[in-house]
Amino acid sequence: MTQSPNSAATLRAKIDVRRPAVAMAAHNPLAAKLAANAGFDAIWGSGFELSASYAVPDANILSMGTHLEMMRAIAAVQDAPVIADLDTGFGNAVNVAYGVPQYAAAGVAAVVIEDKTFPKDTSLRPGGRQELVPTAEFQGKVEAAKAAADVVVIARTEALIAGRGQDEALRRGAAYAEAGADAVLIHSKQQTPDEILGFCRAWPGRVPLVLVPTSYPQLAFADVAALGKIGLIICGNHAIRAAVAAMQTTFRRILAEGGIAGVEKEIASVGEIFALQGDARMRELEKKFLR
Repeated sequence: MTQSPNSAATLRAKIDVRRPAVAMAAHNPLAAKLAANAGFDAIWGSGFELSASYAVPDANILSMGTHLEMMRAIAAVQDAPVIADLDTGFGNAVNVAYGVPQYAAAGVAAVVIEDKTFPKDTSLRPGGRQELVPTAEFQGKVEAAKAAADVVVIARTEALIAGRGQDEALRRGAAYAEAGADAVLIHSKQQTPDEILGFCRAWPGRVPLVLVPTSYPQLAFADVAALGKIGLIICGNHAIRAAVAAMQTTFRRILAEGGIAGVEKEIASVGEIFALQGDARMRELEKKFLR
């Protein structure tokens, strides 16, 4: 399976404020394939999830090359559009102009760039360093991304995360839309959706908004759609969290029970793994080409 050359157009068609598209995070091709098979509209190539899968902090420790190759591998095994989380763009506007065409060539449909300083600190960590770059500097990154390749460009403002308030978040979002962003991602780590809802209601609607409701999971997708301003919802880290929880439970149980018999019926069969690996296709090729 390979990404369609029109993956950006496919994603644009899915971003709809009347029926928001829903993307699931993935940290490797297997997680992406499972998400696509489940029916998600897009795959979120999460920097947080990828960092976690390498057991390192989400602080630009992994290189652009590592992230790029994972996005390429994810795009190759399933058909849902891939949204690449570029964090701060791996540097300044020149880095963005250099990197975005490589992501487009890898089959990525969209890139998300955030307006924090490089290297970034994860938005999820309490007390993390949240410093914003000047608005004009980030506008340059948006313009560079738009000029570099045919991808959907999503500008993410961390103004609320940094404690700069709704007015600053609205000002930055409007500036990024003016610079050419196709959508604006607004993020909050408040435990209730009130801050985000206030922003959404005040948003003038020049471009669709994108939400990552990790910190306020009580906000249902139907409630998001009712706002009429959000075109995309991203489930930002659920694949890695689900994987970690399942492995922890299975590993502990095996040791506690002194064997693997107890978990056998509760984990995926080897046959299911073969199917995800495309084993049947390989067997077809063997019959066709091996003499």
